[in-house]
Amino acid sequence: MPESWVNFAERLGADLHLELAGTGSRRAVLMRALREAIESGRLAPGTRLPPYRSLAADLRVARNTVADAYAELVAEGRLTARQGSGTRVAERVAPLPSTRPRAVAVPPRPVHDLVQGQPDPSAFPRGAWLASARRALNTAPHDAFGPGDPQGRPELRRALAEYLARVRGVRTSPERIVVCSGTAHALRLLARVLGGSWAVEAYGLPFHRGLLAECGVRTVPLDVDGEGADTGGLGRARAVLLTPAHQFPTGGPLHPGRRSAAVAWAGDTGGVVVEDDYDGEFRYDRRPVGAVQGLDPEQVVYTGSVSKSLSPGLRIGWMALPARLVPEVVAAKGEREPYAGAVEQLTLADFLAGGSYDRHVRRMRQRHRRRRDLLVSVLAERAPQVRVSGIAAGLHAVLDLPEGSERSVVKAAAWQGLAVEGLSGYRHPGWRGPVRDGLVVGYSTPPEHRYAGALDLLCRALPLAP
Repeated sequence: MPESWVNFAERLGADLHLELAGTGSRRAVLMRALREAIESGRLAPGTRLPPYRSLAADLRVARNTVADAYAELVAEGRLTARQGSGTRVAERVAPLPSTRPRAVAVPPRPVHDLVQGQPDPSAFPRGAWLASARRALNTAPHDAFGPGDPQGRPELRRALAEYLARVRGVRTSPERIVVCSGTAHALRLLARVLGGSWAVEAYGLPFHRGLLAECGVRTVPLDVDGEGADTGGLGRARAVLLTPAHQFPTGGPLHPGRRSAAVAWAGDTGGVVVEDDYDGEFRYDRRPVGAVQGLDPEQVVYTGSVSKSLSPGLRIGWMALPARLVPEVVAAKGEREPYAGAVEQLTLADFLAGGSYDRHVRRMRQRHRRRRDLLVSVLAERAPQVRVSGIAAGLHAVLDLPEGSERSVVKAAAWQGLAVEGLSGYRHPGWRGPVRDGLVVGYSTPPEHRYAGALDLLCRALPLAP
């Protein structure tokens, strides 16, 4: 005999009777029962279901069990969830037939994108870049069109040294800068030169951890809290990889005491601090945070690129190195420049020196701030139960979720055509400390005409307040 669960939802004015039969987890059994009730027409379109908190109490199951079941059915289109109106049976012309074999459900191709990692491609400053390219070509020396110098064009290294000193507080010279194709390329080169084991932040890019592993580097996770990475116990690591201006992806700058501790550790042990300054130009509600490299240029490798500020398609990045590492890094790169073309380097040099880069960053800072403010205001109105963090700088925000709900929310978003990532995907696989459920929401990627639609789908996927 199947077990009968009855929820007396007195506040809703109706009872909800579910027949729970078959095997499987509580969530699976509950979902089958709800599907049957919807597909048979017993739950008519528009019927409001009990809040998952109430249903969980009546059924004597965990809240996450009901919340996940609701989210899965929202993702399938059988239920809808709206802030203020609860969870309801979706409107349909007729009940879904229950006798037809159910095909394997595949989420639709994303129509909206809130994945972090890149600026809106339509915002690239084509006119200003073209003007710089013309000037660069007209004034380029003949040797620019010969075999490329693996250290990078001197024009670009001079422009970078001036810009980084002025804007980020980096203490370097053109002779200490090595041009590369981006931060990933920089890490590959440093892994070959430094080797050993590296300390990394417990939350960070899996891609970076993966490429270090491919180079034979073992990574050891450091705890991350509201003050950034805990740099107090670096031990005998060969290097430590940090995102001190804006911890990726949780947000927030590295505490001054922890900055000093990392640099002191490097001086005492001969280790190296590798600073990934991936979006240091974009700040909104706080004073500028200078580079850790400025504390001791002989202990810190500063890395950056134009991937977030201009376009990842340019494939240009840089390292400001301690003097002792320059020959080794250049040798590891090879006899000729393998990636960054001379024309792009000369164009970027002109773009920097002529002030076009500063003007573009200021425009994008204003645009990103407007987008961030819209994200925060929409969430405050439609999902006030969701805490937003990491928004004082950068191009993304973190939305904290109830424990155990992250996977369901990501799936619900995917079923609605929205690409967004869970925070757990950035967690180091070896981390055994405290964890968080959340979403990493990139607000820089969608074009202007799609941004509001993306935020609407995001709010639909978020769990309702318990």
